Amino acid sequence: MRRREFLFALGSAVAVWPRVARTQQGIHRIGFLANDPTIPMQAAGKAFLEGLQEHGFVEGKNIIIERRFAQGDSERSSELATELIKLGVELFVASGQNNIAALSQGAKSAPVVMVNVFDPIGMGIVRGLETPGTNFTGLTSAVSIRLLGKRLQLLKDSFPQISRLGVLRTPNFPTDQVQWDWLERAASAFNVRLVTVSMNGNSDLDAAFAALRRERADALYGLNNPLTLILRKQISELAAKERLLAIYPFAEVAEAGGLMSYGASRPDLFRRAAAYVAKILTGAKAADLPIEQPTQFELAINLTTAKALALTIPPGLRALADKVIQ
Repeated sequence: MRRREFLFALGSAVAVWPRVARTQQGIHRIGFLANDPTIPMQAAGKAFLEGLQEHGFVEGKNIIIERRFAQGDSERSSELATELIKLGVELFVASGQNNIAALSQGAKSAPVVMVNVFDPIGMGIVRGLETPGTNFTGLTSAVSIRLLGKRLQLLKDSFPQISRLGVLRTPNFPTDQVQWDWLERAASAFNVRLVTVSMNGNSDLDAAFAALRRERADALYGLNNPLTLILRKQISELAAKERLLAIYPFAEVAEAGGLMSYGASRPDLFRRAAAYVAKILTGAKAADLPIEQPTQFELAINLTTAKALALTIPPGLRALADKVIQ
């Protein structure tokens, strides 16, 4: 072999060696960036692993998952996104607006599978839902008017006496503002007066619920944001202590003691996210995979909490429930 041909062959081998080595080893390393640190133990986290297994990917066998949890802190999201990028993971799975925004700043080429994003087009990270055209794809769970209205309708239909609706808002989450704007417009139609207090973390909760008490709130409307999920046990306990009728967007809150919840099925979203991961790891391009909407929704009712509050759940509502917690 002539010298030029030898050097060209050697250079080509070096260029492809990392990919060949990874294929031979059969190990894929992905980054998982979310807010709730308990998700691996929850139904959603288990559904993600089951979804991977359905496509031939088993954690510890042919896939390694680097998990990081920002707990709703946007600064922490940026730090953890940078950390995962430096690890050189092959693909990212990201849940939560703050985490997806952080990866949009740093993950310029590695594919990102989104699980819970409000408006990826408005964020400027994809060109469209049918054809994203970038390294981002996955599932959007927009804070739709339909879901906001359905939750409020369920609460009012079940307990028509509600008149003062408490809302815990996190000022630095833009989707909270979207939800609040809708509630302000809808309040008169549902014959409720809104009582809002701010919540930036666990340390704010006692003061927030004391404010709701002073304002004589008789119900609580949980917004779709990370802190509602992360602080679910504390929020549901305080709501019960104040005897507030309450509805939340996540079934995990009802499971932790919240009275009711209605929203997109998180286990279904994460199982479907696993299918995206499998497609990309077997050769599909994120830019070509359409972004999908939630298709499964679940109503959960905690009868133990209802009993503690001396409430009677209407039989019709109980019959509609996908989960009845006793």
